[in-house]
Amino acid sequence: MTIAPAEKGDLPAVRQLLEAARLPLDDMEAHLSTMVVAKDGSGVVGAAAVELYADGALLRSVVVSPVVQGQGVGHRLTEAALNIAKRRDMKAAFLLTTTAERFFHKLGFEPISREEVPESVQASVEFQSGCPASATVMRKRLVPRSTDAQR
Repeated sequence: MTIAPAEKGDLPAVRQLLEAARLPLDDMEAHLSTMVVAKDGSGVVGAAAVELYADGALLRSVVVSPVVQGQGVGHRLTEAALNIAKRRDMKAAFLLTTTAERFFHKLGFEPISREEVPESVQASVEFQSGCPASATVMRKRLVPRSTDAQR
C-alpha cells in the first residue's frame, strides 16, 4: 500500500469511492493538487484532500474502500493530507462529518461550533452546500513543519 499525491488519472476512481460512500463530490477536481491517494495492486483504494484558505485548512473527501477498511489506511491518508496543510503553515484544520466523528476524534480532532470556524473556511463549497447543517464540525490545531524543525 502506498500513499502518494493524486494524479488526474486517479480522479475517476476517487469519484467512484466518494459516490459509493455517499460523500460530497462538489469541487473535488479543483483540489487535485492537495489530494492524496492510497493505492494497492488493484488501484486506488482511498483518498483524502485538503482545501487551503487564508485562515485554515478544510479536510475533506477522506474515503477508504470497504475492502481495506480497518487497516489504518484512513489514518495514513488523513495524516498525509494534514501534512500538506502543515507545510503551508496552516494553524488549524477543520472538517464536517455526519458519520465519522469517533474516527476523527481518535486523530486529534475536537467538535466545535460552526461559529468557531474562520470565515474563509466557512465560505467553502463544503460548508455552503456540500454537507448538511446537521453535520458535526471538528477542528485539529496543527503545528507547522517549520516549528517542528526548531525543536
